[in-house]
Amino acid sequence: MNVAPPGTELAVVLEQLVRLIRQLATAGDLSTAAASVLARIGRDGPQRLTELAKAEGITQPGMTQLVTRLERDGLVRRAASNDDRRGVLVEATAAGLELVGRRRAQRAEALQQLLLRLEPADQAAIHTALPALTRLVEARAEQAEDGRA
Repeated sequence: MNVAPPGTELAVVLEQLVRLIRQLATAGDLSTAAASVLARIGRDGPQRLTELAKAEGITQPGMTQLVTRLERDGLVRRAASNDDRRGVLVEATAAGLELVGRRRAQRAEALQQLLLRLEPADQAAIHTALPALTRLVEARAEQAEDGRA
């Protein structure tokens, strides 16, 4: 009997969970890519187009088009960089940040309703796993910052 490595099982479950979460957030009716970019800017602050494209795995022309659509919708704006006046940063507007907050609240509420369907032991297990999952994400972020992606 072949037993899949724990990473494989975790990847499958997380992929399913991410798809579920994406289905739960309907505020703003954004594409997955647009929602991800807006959430990243809201979380990490203003960024250059090149940084966003690299972080999101999108070509720079594709990111330019996406940011242009988000800008047209009033969710982001382009601003001159304080460090390099020739550089342009993309930052979330108040409307963009509000939309990110509404989407997150929708997902949290829907997930809470799903969690309530689980047995208390399963709820506790998920709660207990959250710090380890957070460290996993942070370790990956540190690895990427160190150039060990």
